[in-house]
Amino acid sequence: MIIKAILIKIKSSFADLIPIILVIAFFQALVLKQPLPQMGEVLFGALLVVAGLTLFVQGLEMGLFPIGESMAHALARKGSLFWLLCFSFALGFSTTVAEPALIAVAWEAAEIAGQGGLIDLNQESLKKYAFGLRMSVAFSVGLSILIGVLRILRGWPIHYLIITGYVIVMLMTVIAPKEIIGIAYDAGGVTTSTITVPLVAALGVGLASSIRGRSPLVDGFGLIAFASLLPMIFVMGYGLIIF
Repeated sequence: MIIKAILIKIKSSFADLIPIILVIAFFQALVLKQPLPQMGEVLFGALLVVAGLTLFVQGLEMGLFPIGESMAHALARKGSLFWLLCFSFALGFSTTVAEPALIAVAWEAAEIAGQGGLIDLNQESLKKYAFGLRMSVAFSVGLSILIGVLRILRGWPIHYLIITGYVIVMLMTVIAPKEIIGIAYDAGGVTTSTITVPLVAALGVGLASSIRGRSPLVDGFGLIAFASLLPMIFVMGYGLIIF
């Protein structure tokens, strides 16, 4: 039974990767008309990807989703709005501040800003700029999860909040320095990491399931949208201050 379950998971992961395999095979065979370089390494790497994806999905199902839902249920039963909001903010902040993609983007942005003469090209200035960028994004994600939890508790329509947020994004795009706009828009994507997404989604679903009158399907989802929206606003605000 265990072997059968493992084989089913591997088959599912392989099926998810088939579109990527077909695209690469099509362009290599019909457009580039040449075989893949280092075929043996490519095939071995593909097997590692399938195995890693299988283990990752299984880990989400066994660990992160249950943790997020159980903590949401426990905090809802405790009946303390203060601790629920504190947990929501801390979850968003902590999972974002250590996100490798955000660290890489922040440091790359600092180096480009230094080379462009926007900040001093020394290690201290680069670290300060990158750290400020990371803190801005992490704080904005924490605040976005907090707002999302309040939306679930109060029953606010999600489309009003999202539309308002993107109106603010468009208005800030007009006044923000052009050097920060691209970074701000990218920041909205790098925050939704492999750890943040399952934990935040589980928090929303678990919280909506614990509150009478709330639907996990209607009210439980949408927190990730806030986590992608607010970083754009905060990073452009950071750019207005720095530049």
